[in-house]
Amino acid sequence: MSVRVSLGQLAVSDDHAANRHVVATAFRTAAAVRSQLLVLPEYASGYDPAGVGREHAEPLDGPFVTMLREKARAHGTAVVAGTTLPGASPDRAVNAVVAVDATGELVGAYRKVHLYDAFGHRESDRLEPGPVDAPPLVLDVGELRFGVMTCYDLRFPESARRLVDAGADVLLVPAAWAAGPGKADQWRTLARARAIENTAVVVAVGQVGRGVTGRSLLVGPDGEVGLELGTDPEIRTADLDPAELAAVRERNPSLANRRYAVVPRG
Repeated sequence: MSVRVSLGQLAVSDDHAANRHVVATAFRTAAAVRSQLLVLPEYASGYDPAGVGREHAEPLDGPFVTMLREKARAHGTAVVAGTTLPGASPDRAVNAVVAVDATGELVGAYRKVHLYDAFGHRESDRLEPGPVDAPPLVLDVGELRFGVMTCYDLRFPESARRLVDAGADVLLVPAAWAAGPGKADQWRTLARARAIENTAVVVAVGQVGRGVTGRSLLVGPDGEVGLELGTDPEIRTADLDPAELAAVRERNPSLANRRYAVVPRG
């Protein structure tokens, strides 16, 4: 049976209450087409192009994740969304992605391992990284297993491979992909690369607005782009067929043929 997935490409502000309203609307839109999973961007709870830090952090029992759980349960729609959690020290926060199942249960939170210290940005000035040896975050919906990573992780093949080793058929990549020369092309190229090398579906959902790229993608396990959004807020839905994924992996058994494993580096 296919799994219906909605890509929620949203514009996110630093107004947390307003963002919760936007996310609630996205849930209604996804539920109207009977979507089983809604994927939202990185930092969906609150975002500032100048940098996200401790002032944006909410605990897992705070307003944003509580709302996700309530809406997931009310609509029977699982959700994966970026948020910001308090850090271990008072001046730091954690860039995280949470997964909530269709009953409203919090499956887990992935704390971003690769902080975006590149292209003139320094997430590490405000954020602390997640533990490299944390168990991979995976979410089962229907007959597919979804693995969670985020944004800058897309540049690190090991992150995707570790999720595939945990059984992921689909890689979910919530992002606030920074805009700039060549960045949209890199976003598209990297999403296709992670799909091809892992014979996995990639669902890469970006924010739109000032300083970010948008252009959310759904890439098949053969690297073909099946869905590509523009630079405006939009919600699009697609059906993912486990049989089609299995057929690609049978024709191209590269996962079975590999000779190296991925292990955390301290």
